[in-house]
Amino acid sequence: MVTLDEIADLGLLQKPSGNEPSPLERSESNYKPLDSFALPKDRQYQQQFADIYFLRLAKIKPAVEAVANAAWEDTFLGGETAQQMERVLDVRQGQLCWVIGTVYMDMPLKPSVLEDVSKDRWISAPITTDHYYTEDGGESMMLEDDSGRIRLVGSILKDYFVVTGCIIAVMGTENVNGEFEVIDLKFADLPPQPARWSLSTPSSSSTAKKNTRKIKNEDVEMSDLAQASKKIAIVSGLEFSGTDTSYTMELNLLLEFLLGDALHTPVQTELSQISRLIIAGNSITKTDDATTTTTTTTTPGPPKKPHTKKYGYDSSSYNPLPSQLLDTFLAELLPTMPITLLPGVLDPATASYPQQPIHSAMFPKARQYGPPPAAAGGADEPPGWLDAATNPWEGEIEGWRVLGTGGQNLDDICKYVDSEDRLGMMEAMCRWRCSAPTAPDTLWCYPFQDDEPFVMKECPHLYFVGCQPEFGTKIIEGPQGQMVRLILVPSFAATREIVLIDTETLDVSRVKISA
Repeated sequence: MVTLDEIADLGLLQKPSGNEPSPLERSESNYKPLDSFALPKDRQYQQQFADIYFLRLAKIKPAVEAVANAAWEDTFLGGETAQQMERVLDVRQGQLCWVIGTVYMDMPLKPSVLEDVSKDRWISAPITTDHYYTEDGGESMMLEDDSGRIRLVGSILKDYFVVTGCIIAVMGTENVNGEFEVIDLKFADLPPQPARWSLSTPSSSSTAKKNTRKIKNEDVEMSDLAQASKKIAIVSGLEFSGTDTSYTMELNLLLEFLLGDALHTPVQTELSQISRLIIAGNSITKTDDATTTTTTTTTPGPPKKPHTKKYGYDSSSYNPLPSQLLDTFLAELLPTMPITLLPGVLDPATASYPQQPIHSAMFPKARQYGPPPAAAGGADEPPGWLDAATNPWEGEIEGWRVLGTGGQNLDDICKYVDSEDRLGMMEAMCRWRCSAPTAPDTLWCYPFQDDEPFVMKECPHLYFVGCQPEFGTKIIEGPQGQMVRLILVPSFAATREIVLIDTETLDVSRVKISA
């Protein structure tokens, strides 16, 4: 509970200063989105999913081969020198060698499409389980390529995060059981990192055209404001439902915090530097209102014919209130702040990865701030203030290359390993050079045939994952001086926290919104 003294400390109960308030302008956002994960309009689903693994191996293998060659060249062990084998099936028993391939984890609890088909169990959504591993360690690791697969064994495998779909090089020898005894393991490591402002140029504060909303300010000089750094705000898991009245107050406080309407002058000055808001998934949530039924007294009669399930729009189960509340929330913010909106697993978007943008029809109020219809989808056209993006999303903000997801890729990896180190798994994805290695095995995705967009071609400066249980951040470094800021963005519905990033230093702070 907030007391009157605490409210006074925040500057909410003060006498008028008598000074004429000077306008405080919102900082401009230098923003360049990329269409890295946009799917074609006429997408087809007849092709096989195995092409994704072949494309991934072909793209990442040269980098893994370079790392392995540098580490294992002229390695002499047990009287022989390690030799590279081009294919998995070229490995010979007792011969010291190393080979590159794709990892496949054989896990008893992992869902299997073939098993569903064999049991005539057709499902409309993926089966969700807490984890795929078992307590008795019944899992096995395979290395495969276009020639075949071989089982990997060795105590060193326990020292690494390894999941289905990552490309690795292993050195060892085949034992009498036909298994490959691993004595060392290498990844591709971080890809080359572009320089800042590689896609755009910084705008001049004197000539840049600014779309701003006036924020009342009494004591701050504009010269002091010019020296402040811009900030990026990231929030995820808003989960508008329309039924949880206790949660409504925090959402309203979040809106006022971002607008700077209910805080004192120094805080307003800092908030005016937030140049962009990123909403990273799960903006709405399911409600049970439509599924609840009322009990009425009826007279006995003949049994009714069972209801046949139909696919498509069902007015009895559709609840428009969550999307209406989100639309109102966005429409309040957009006059003063541009927004990048990523879909999540709960949002009305495509279920398979990469999720495509939420359709503008869901936002009758906020869509006026989106790009014009003629410019939508144009590569050279500037985005609107409401940028409904894909999940994952890649772009450049204030010159920094940014990669972000709604959390499904990390959540699925967590099911493979018995660990709570989510930042370590994010780091592993960067060093594997793949943002969604478990797709399409356990993470449903589009069956790509000509390209594999989940491969990291360039190293981001900032990598965030939304809808996580708690906040976390760290900086990782690569062999060529790459530096990546990793951020776990907590779900706002669970933690009431929002993340702020300084665009000059990439330092991270979090703000807790509490009633």
